[in-house]
Amino acid sequence: MTGTDSPAEEKPAKDHNQGLARSLFRVSLPRWRGSRYSLSRLFFNFYLLAMGSFVAIAFTADFVISTAQRGITDDYARRFMRGTITLIEDELFRHPRREWQKKVGELDEKFSYNLGIVERISLDRTLTPSQVSKLDAGDIAIDHDGDIMYHRLGTSSLVLVVGPLASGRNPELADRLPLELRLRLLTWSLIGVIFAIALWFWIRPVWRDLETLRQTARDLGDGHFDARSPAAKTQLFAPLSDTMNSMADRIRQLLVTHRELSCGISHELRTPIARMRFALEMLAETEEKEERERLWAMMEADLDELDQLIDTSLTYARFERETPEPHFASVKFAEWLADEVDSVRLLGRQLEVIVDTTRLPDDLHVDLDRKAMPYALRNLLRNAFKYATSRISVNAELTGNEIRINVDDDGIGIPTEEREHIFSAFTRLDRSRDRSTGGYGLGLAIARRVLELHGGNATADASPLGGARFTLSWKAHQ
Repeated sequence: MTGTDSPAEEKPAKDHNQGLARSLFRVSLPRWRGSRYSLSRLFFNFYLLAMGSFVAIAFTADFVISTAQRGITDDYARRFMRGTITLIEDELFRHPRREWQKKVGELDEKFSYNLGIVERISLDRTLTPSQVSKLDAGDIAIDHDGDIMYHRLGTSSLVLVVGPLASGRNPELADRLPLELRLRLLTWSLIGVIFAIALWFWIRPVWRDLETLRQTARDLGDGHFDARSPAAKTQLFAPLSDTMNSMADRIRQLLVTHRELSCGISHELRTPIARMRFALEMLAETEEKEERERLWAMMEADLDELDQLIDTSLTYARFERETPEPHFASVKFAEWLADEVDSVRLLGRQLEVIVDTTRLPDDLHVDLDRKAMPYALRNLLRNAFKYATSRISVNAELTGNEIRINVDDDGIGIPTEEREHIFSAFTRLDRSRDRSTGGYGLGLAIARRVLELHGGNATADASPLGGARFTLSWKAHQ
């Protein structure tokens, strides 16, 4: 590696990252009250809303049904009482009209409901126009408010009044309305209690899930990025819990990447900046043309190194910050591989670079991202150019649906214990600490990210040429 920063250097960056994350979380976190009080308030608010809506719907439905059935009930009542009214009318017609009041009084004592006779003109304000029309037509008119029936006696101006049907002389009928009211109150009370119990058992696990999510969000806001929301007890909040945990993992990964980039870049910047400062001091002291040109060339090289460091760091940060959406295209693989190697062959100077595609099927087409995959392959080739002594071999093979590209060099190889570690950002082996084979330890990390984007992997092993072998492998057909 290039070296590690001291704890004193890492702590400010870590504190800055945690402070940024805390500020982002605290903006959206409300100051909630005690969980018990909030649970009770949520329960009662929801209960009143749900129960009130349920009662309103029930009464509305009852009113609509009662209105729709009113016509049917009237017809049934008329048919039911028509015989009784006809018998009373026949009995009255057997006597002179002057005795009708007396006779109705005698008949009234034999019925459980009231009987009476009134003048027709007195009912104009009591009955509706439609009821009056029925009455004048000889039909039975029903007053729903008083539960009273009216029937005109022949062609006379007198009207027989039957009811109220719930007369006080019949205790069963007299208590009908209060009994019905008591039954309704009892029924609605039982419904309310049962609904409250069911609602409590439903809302309690929901509230527990809300509490755990709130606590997890608060822990994350306080900088405890190891905090995770436990599995939700209800399916309602299971996706939210998974999303929060994924967000926490992503935030932690971004902070780690930010810290690595900050520490790594700050360390890598020291060397070229120090060389440039030294070259400027030497440039001010020398008057020799050749020496000044050499110093100018050194500073230009250092500027190129800084530019490459910034570009590579931004590329790595982009892969770490978000997973790009791959755009796969089918390419004729042998030609594509040869073209990519030829594009960087000049960087190999006097090295022998061989491309072997003889083990591939004829006219093989492979799916890959034509923008990202070349970046991975070129990074492996540049790495091989740094360490190869005289020869580099690039070969490809197809195993099942997996395509593999092997980049071999005849350099000094990579120790077994370092072969996985070198794919971490800003990681370099001790032997690469000179300027000629330097680098920033980001190329191989980017290559692995590109292969992960393709659903594959980048690995390191020993080469048949005696040096290192780097392999890119992914599914040939996505």
